[in-house]
Amino acid sequence: MTDPDEDFAAMFEASIKAKRIEKGQTIDGTIVAIGPEVAFVDVGGKGEATIDIDELKDEEGRVEVAIGDRIQAVVMSTAGGLALSRKLALGAATQRQLEDAFHSGLPVEGKVERAVKGGYEVRIARQRAFCPFSQIDTIRADAAVHEGRVYQFRIVEYKEGGRNLVVSRRVLLEEEQRAQAAEVRRSIVAGAVLTGRVTSVRDFGAFVDLGGGVQGLLHVSEMGWSRVSDTSQVVKPGDEITVKVLSVDEKTQKIALGLKQLTADPWAGVRAAYEVGQVRTGRVTRIAEFGAFVELEPGVEALAHASTFGETGRPGKWSAELTPGMTGAFEILSIDLDKKRIGVSLVPEGSARAGGADAAEHEADAPKGFGSLAEKFRSALDRRQK
Repeated sequence: MTDPDEDFAAMFEASIKAKRIEKGQTIDGTIVAIGPEVAFVDVGGKGEATIDIDELKDEEGRVEVAIGDRIQAVVMSTAGGLALSRKLALGAATQRQLEDAFHSGLPVEGKVERAVKGGYEVRIARQRAFCPFSQIDTIRADAAVHEGRVYQFRIVEYKEGGRNLVVSRRVLLEEEQRAQAAEVRRSIVAGAVLTGRVTSVRDFGAFVDLGGGVQGLLHVSEMGWSRVSDTSQVVKPGDEITVKVLSVDEKTQKIALGLKQLTADPWAGVRAAYEVGQVRTGRVTRIAEFGAFVELEPGVEALAHASTFGETGRPGKWSAELTPGMTGAFEILSIDLDKKRIGVSLVPEGSARAGGADAAEHEADAPKGFGSLAEKFRSALDRRQK
């Protein structure tokens, strides 16, 4: 014997599911009966719906479905029961249905035929519509990307009896994003690894859409362990990338992202690979007032302080002959693993300390001008190190 409480619980659950159906939603169902004017569709726990028999006929007027067939349709109305439209889902809507869709805000299916001046020509059933460039997506992309694609659109203008239609895909995407935003934000916590899409690239970093329109900033300093001088060489708008959430500011809702954190930190091997007194090959990456930054390996940068260069008679003259990109031999003066700092000094060419295998090989390929610089400061360096 069936438990009345179980029957009530089942009916209550079914009623809750039915209430969740919204106008414009696309649902699947099974044909359970076919009448002269309407067919009945079983949509599971959501209840039973009706669909006009004309919606189920082919171009020759023959019903193209049978009892037991599964169909996909759009909910046209929820008042007094569910009313479905299959033609809206198939992109074969009639003029009356298009007008109804305009007034009710229901989405319609359309194919982007081609790019025209100011936007796109979109084919909806047998009708041509216009979609402005700004309304095809939430981000800018090459116009050709959307040609030939089939999308859901909302009719935002319906004029001249339907002969002049303006549609928007963007409004539907933004509504979907707003609905997803709350759920997406729950998954964005410090330490989470997420996939997102790059929306824009600036000199200071890139903005990444993590879903639902929720964006985070991938700062240039977090793009790689090596210094990044051109962000556009790392990521481009439209790229799908995997990032790590570094922090989330609950008050401002600002999200900081990292890319380099998903690869090994090159400083992890510094303790074993470097020691004070070593002479290593380095490349000058940039010049500052207080010294020259030298890359010893990708992601490991040292500083040759201005005080390690010889006296020239004029303040700052030491940097006049240094150029970013120059390579040479550098002696390790100090290592601070906690602060990730290495102090180095330039080793003059020809000296015994520059005669190591690595340094000698690099000196052979050193750019013209570096030797003369080293020669100029040789005596001063020797005096300092004695």
